[in-house]
Amino acid sequence: MHLFVAGATGYTGRNLVELAAERPGLRTHAHVRPDSPRLNRWRDRFGVRGVRVDATPWEEQAMTERITELAPDVVYALLGTTKKRAKAAREAGQEAGYEAVDYGLTVMLLRACVAAGHGPRFIYLSSMGVKDGVKNEYLAVRARVESELAESGLPYVIARPSFISGEDREENRPGERIASTLGDGLLKTAGVLGLGKLRDRYASMTGEELARALLRLGTRPDHEDEIVEADGLRELAQAF
Repeated sequence: MHLFVAGATGYTGRNLVELAAERPGLRTHAHVRPDSPRLNRWRDRFGVRGVRVDATPWEEQAMTERITELAPDVVYALLGTTKKRAKAAREAGQEAGYEAVDYGLTVMLLRACVAAGHGPRFIYLSSMGVKDGVKNEYLAVRARVESELAESGLPYVIARPSFISGEDREENRPGERIASTLGDGLLKTAGVLGLGKLRDRYASMTGEELARALLRLGTRPDHEDEIVEADGLRELAQAF
């Protein structure tokens, strides 16, 4: 089975790539943007595990040609930005907000997969709280992606985790870490009080836990055209 991972250098992405490299019978291409200052670092890190780094430009025709050439069985869209990165990009005269990255690049990849014609399974990393009419900008762009994916004709899985956090996260996100730590503490108490379903639905996951769930969703034939919420992702991670 052949996997193509877009967003391979993110917290969840690199865990997914490295887990896939350990699984017999899986061939993985990890996409890294060609202008990444760490491109060679990722080539080395992934290459020693037998993973091929793909640096196709984020241009629709180029991406379509590449997906057509590689013909992966499963395509992972794990793309996303942060307010901090978006602000830095704007200051540098670049467009890199939620609209450009979280929506624009994901939909470009989706269209490339549709145009390739072989119908890969498309695994989209969305978020808990996505629903029609949501006002939050971060969630609203994901709602649009989910809608377009459902109408694309491709077999798909939409994953909606809660907070993704862990001590092994290289990127410093203190606000998110504080929120997840406080939330997990409250949810742990809820579990003790018999509210285990509430705890499982909203507790944070590490990048490795989420990657285990995503790898299972991509490689088992019984997952297609479904939305998996945080509690379902936790169960899949534990069963991996």
